[in-house]
Amino acid sequence: MPNKVWLLIIGMFVNVIGNSFLWPLNTIYMHEYLGKSLAVAGLVLMANAGAGVVGNLLGGVLFDRIGGFKSIMAGIIISILALAYLVYDHSWYPYIILLTVLGFSGGVIFPSMYAMVGTIWPEGGRKAFNSIYLAQNVGVAIGPALAGLIASVHIDYIFSANLIFYIIFLFIAYFGYKKLEIAPDRHTDIIRETARIKNKAPFYALLILVGGYLITWLVYSQWSTTISTHALSLGVTLREYSFIWTINGLLIVFGQPLIKPLIRRLEKQLKAQMIIGTIIFIISFIVVSFAGSFKMFIISMVILTFGEMIVWPAIPTLASQLAPKGRDGFYQGVVNSAATIGRMIGPLAGGILVEIHGMKMMLLLLTSLMAITIVTTLLYDRPLQKREIQ
Repeated sequence: MPNKVWLLIIGMFVNVIGNSFLWPLNTIYMHEYLGKSLAVAGLVLMANAGAGVVGNLLGGVLFDRIGGFKSIMAGIIISILALAYLVYDHSWYPYIILLTVLGFSGGVIFPSMYAMVGTIWPEGGRKAFNSIYLAQNVGVAIGPALAGLIASVHIDYIFSANLIFYIIFLFIAYFGYKKLEIAPDRHTDIIRETARIKNKAPFYALLILVGGYLITWLVYSQWSTTISTHALSLGVTLREYSFIWTINGLLIVFGQPLIKPLIRRLEKQLKAQMIIGTIIFIISFIVVSFAGSFKMFIISMVILTFGEMIVWPAIPTLASQLAPKGRDGFYQGVVNSAATIGRMIGPLAGGILVEIHGMKMMLLLLTSLMAITIVTTLLYDRPLQKREIQ
């Protein structure tokens, strides 16, 4: 793996650790320390996610117009300014405003990171995007644990810790990304490119692809919302449920050799990888819908994690392959936006279905919805085939 890719891996790792200081504790802080209801906290988190969608799209466009370095630096600087004020004042109104700003600025950063790894190491294919995916998950595994330790000393310190990690990320980005070389045939300087792209087939293919991706994230988000409350109601302790997520993080990192033979066998068949991964997703949710013990929740999470390891890196890889020259950032922005929208509406959809049909039926209904993802995976390249025929 090229050294320049390692710079992106380290940057993503530090960035996600910083992010992970806030997101596990947002609801707790608003409910327990600011005295707001869970419904109000949910609305604030929805605003944060909505701003993230806007940030993802803008970040992708900025990557294509001004390059990865400037777009990433813009996102980092906005985050640092927001966090600096949060350290000073994290009362209710500054909190909801700045949490929304952080959703936006974080959204600007992520598609640029993915687009950059695809453009500086195009021959890496899935390996390039899998490396960023792994960096994210190692950060997610470590960040909340550190946040818990810091919050146990004093909850206010999590804002300062988050700020410190973003400052570290700023130095990594400034000194490491400024001179990263982009592959000549995947250039990002399209600001002088005035001719409109006439072939819309790749974009239509992308929209079909991310339609299924959005549904998968909508269902996946139940693990951090409805499934968590369901598990606690069955007698699973909070500590045990946290351990389930620890298993997820560790398995993503150390389980790579287990899926390597499959990935190598289907290296050029990303569509087949996605279908296999989606089927594994469906199996995991069927298992969790019948789970009645801590052991069954662990089994379901292990199955889910293998599906996740196969599917998640394939999506940005396909987006990179579909992207016309100079549109890598925008395509990665669309991918990240789809995931964010799924995470945004998933808890609401799950909560409504639980109220109407109960937990088991909600899970089975949403699981059946993932069959659409198999259809979108099979059909996403139809616009490309039609274009070739014409």
